Amino acid sequence: MDFLDVLQKYWPLLALGLWVTYKWWNSKKVIAMLPELRRVGATFVDVRSAAEFASGNAPGTINIPLQELGSRLGEIPKSSPVVLGCASGTRSAMARRLLIKNGYLQAHNIGAWSKFLN
Repeated sequence: MDFLDVLQKYWPLLALGLWVTYKWWNSKKVIAMLPELRRVGATFVDVRSAAEFASGNAPGTINIPLQELGSRLGEIPKSSPVVLGCASGTRSAMARRLLIKNGYLQAHNIGAWSKFLN
């Protein structure tokens, strides 16, 4: 089996591995930025459901479930950075795209909400 055969057979695993690596790397980058983001008054938004948020959350975060985010953008200032989190980073990635589409220039996905505690 040559390289192309292996690539054709295992490309889904390779793609999954790259995606997981990217999520990990991006999360580490945002965690490293947390002290500065806190210093400049970033807004921390947890986009999990209200029930998930009630079962555990990080102090200082606000809960705006992803499905409500589009109608509640007015609660998030555009003038300061926004850091988004959820259970795994998938919903917060979608939330980040929504914010950027709506003119939020400094939106960051931290991944899992527990990383707000760093």
